[in-house]
Amino acid sequence: MTHSFSDNEQINVVSTFLALVNSSFQGNCNAMCWHRNLLGDFEEITHKLQLKENITEISVEDLFALRLTPNGNLARETILKDIQLLTDFGASPSLNLLKNYERDDELDFISTDVYSYHVDRSPIETDTFLCTYFGPASDILPQNQVQQKILIPEIRAKLKQLYHGPEAEFEAFLVENFFDLHYLAKTNAQSVNLGSGHLWRLAVDHPTQQVSPCVHRAPLEKNGEYRLLLIC
Repeated sequence: MTHSFSDNEQINVVSTFLALVNSSFQGNCNAMCWHRNLLGDFEEITHKLQLKENITEISVEDLFALRLTPNGNLARETILKDIQLLTDFGASPSLNLLKNYERDDELDFISTDVYSYHVDRSPIETDTFLCTYFGPASDILPQNQVQQKILIPEIRAKLKQLYHGPEAEFEAFLVENFFDLHYLAKTNAQSVNLGSGHLWRLAVDHPTQQVSPCVHRAPLEKNGEYRLLLIC
């Protein structure tokens, strides 16, 4: 089940890029949204770009090479401006044309791909920025509506069967294999869909973070429809 992100204590909605990057996460707020209603035809850009792999990184040169209608050009100008804003801020934005992400089906009792609810971890002080220009968008959940998968008794028991090292190093094994980053939505959890055109900043798990990291997941793609996503 999904619901709106207005009046949600997990989300701080702002109206400028400066507010997006300068506002602090605090309390239950671990997601920041620069709410926008973008003009332009982002579908046209998505259809005219060439998919080379399931995840194809699109360069600024690739964007400039497209022959677009006035509405398509309007969308391109917005994407280029977003890339410049994030680059000037010190981030390394990547524009991706997505067919699908790689699935993790090696273990039938726990998934560690991006379609599973998870948090991002970083050794440096940073945040995750993302904007879906076209196609389905990601979902987020507050920490009190999820349970860490490694704490679910049946999953933990199976992970212990998988592990063959000393008991004292079991927790390190969970971290090294990213099992600790993944979560299961509780019954009646209400996810928030991030929608199209909004630029989001999500809290990441790192040593200096003052709030819990933002739990999120990638959407299942629609058959024959690509996503256009800016992320860093």
